[in-house]
Amino acid sequence: MVRALVIDDSRALRALMGRMLRDLGFEVTEACHGKDALERIREGAPPTIALVDWNMPEMNGLEFVRSLRQDDTYKDVLVMMVTTETECSQMVAALEAGANEYLMKPFTREALVEKLDLLSIEHP
Repeated sequence: MVRALVIDDSRALRALMGRMLRDLGFEVTEACHGKDALERIREGAPPTIALVDWNMPEMNGLEFVRSLRQDDTYKDVLVMMVTTETECSQMVAALEAGANEYLMKPFTREALVEKLDLLSIEHP
């Protein structure tokens, strides 16, 4: 089973992304901000991929990526920033911090699948 962690402070967006991923065959866990996500990752098996919003309270997406990448235990976790942030400099910052891909909100199921395919993540 491929595991996904959806990190977004919007309950509605977590539900939407979670439903899309479950429909694609993922086992989905949700977190409402970066600190919550790090706790969930440390509690159990790490996800195959983390889909991370940029703007969140407590710990934003960029801070989450940097924290995750400081621990070699999680070097294989793929990270996709899923955000409304469209500035080229922000995309570069996310990728330099260790994000593997970047998906702009709003997005379609097809756009999500395309990004998962780019990351070579198997889904039915």
